[in-house]
Amino acid sequence: MITNKDRALKVAEFLLQIKAVKLQPSNPFTWASGWKSPIYCDNRKTLSYPQIRTYIRQAYTEIIREEFGSPEVIAGVATGGIAQGALIAQELGIPFIYVRSSAKGHGMQNMIEGDFMEGQNVVVIEDLVSTGGSSLKAVEALREAKMNVKGMVAIFDYGFKVAKENMEKAKCNLVTISDYDHLIEEALKLGYINESDLGSLKEWREDPAKWKN
Repeated sequence: MITNKDRALKVAEFLLQIKAVKLQPSNPFTWASGWKSPIYCDNRKTLSYPQIRTYIRQAYTEIIREEFGSPEVIAGVATGGIAQGALIAQELGIPFIYVRSSAKGHGMQNMIEGDFMEGQNVVVIEDLVSTGGSSLKAVEALREAKMNVKGMVAIFDYGFKVAKENMEKAKCNLVTISDYDHLIEEALKLGYINESDLGSLKEWREDPAKWKN
């Protein structure tokens, strides 16, 4: 769900401007999953640009207040959500924790790092959501720790049908600052892609596993 179109388009512009997102329909990337993709996204690059970092931090906090009120804790998902989550928790003046991709192999073998209490309201922070699988592992870990997950906020998602289904099945409300549709709209307007690319880009989003450029 997008809460503000102007904000979504502005963040899409930023991502394109700093090449955090690259669009190459005619020369696709290969993801770790083996999928061919016309898009590559690395939102960690936003942290290197103070103006953009600030805008995104403020967008996150606005969405959290609009959608989830006043959470007691912010939880970042390793690794992309850790830095963003810490910035947001600082902005809100509340505690920060983060969730590992897997339990630590030594010491306390923690899955969740930081101090928290059972029953606390927590909002989960991601930088990017694709299928939602890794993000929901973090939600599951927080729920197993008896925390009350209010929802998840991310910078960007691709809008895959499988991600929506996974989020609905897990009863996790995902809100994103920007998304694939707004990115394509802005990329076309700014000349990063042409009208002739739109059909291929739409086909990829509908069935990325079978897409061929």
